[in-house]
Amino acid sequence: MADNTNAAGAAGAQTPVFQLQRVYLKDASLELPHAPQIFLEQEAPQVDVQLEVTHEKVLDGIYEVIVRVTTTAKIKDKVLFLVEAKQGGIFEMRGIPNEQFDAIVGIVCPGIVYPYLRANIADLINRTGLPPIHLAEINFEAMYQQRVAQQQGAGLIVPPGTATKQ
Repeated sequence: MADNTNAAGAAGAQTPVFQLQRVYLKDASLELPHAPQIFLEQEAPQVDVQLEVTHEKVLDGIYEVIVRVTTTAKIKDKVLFLVEAKQGGIFEMRGIPNEQFDAIVGIVCPGIVYPYLRANIADLINRTGLPPIHLAEINFEAMYQQRVAQQQGAGLIVPPGTATKQ
């Protein structure tokens, strides 16, 4: 019986671990530089959304993944609002093969964190008295594949645990 326990313990040490520890709003900023006059405009705003995903190692087996969105809405040449927010997630990842690590931090982790960011941005904009902006769903797998293809085409190799922009 002691041999079975040791064998099970050895097998358990090699079992990959992926666990969400925490999701949190790391940073948020909102500017309405032309308020209140901009509220009198009748045109629909043009909205530009920029997205970035980064990750870094916090401790052994613990990683922080950040999804940052910058949204700018303009009416003509005047900014209606500018909102930037960073939503973070802390993930425990152990025993994950190197060839799968980048895909997990580039696809799975942002897919978990992003819905919280969408809700926080909609709420922040809604608190201005403007209708909320509901950010579109993001296909993080397609973004990841595009980034990998660009890096392969440019001959770039990004080591695991470094910040990546998507």
